Amino acid sequence: MSITVERKAELIKTHARSENDTGGAEVQISILSERIANLTEHFKTHKKDNHSRRGLLKMVSQRRRLLDYLKSRDADRYQAIIETLGLRR
Repeated sequence: MSITVERKAELIKTHARSENDTGGAEVQISILSERIANLTEHFKTHKKDNHSRRGLLKMVSQRRRLLDYLKSRDADRYQAIIETLGLRR
């Protein structure tokens, strides 16, 4: 259910803007998207897990705020991360 260290490092390497970028908006959005996808799979078998569902909603809200921030600062970076991750908005 949680993201592995190797997968997280891979996401950071893929979406980092510079060599030392580990907390940029794109990196945070990609990590949150991975965690959201993992939780979505979890809910397919555990439909009544409402405690984890609350965490999922918080992660979706956090990702939405980061996307809104990125859209207001740099629309090109916003479009690039949307296309890369396959998010619909």
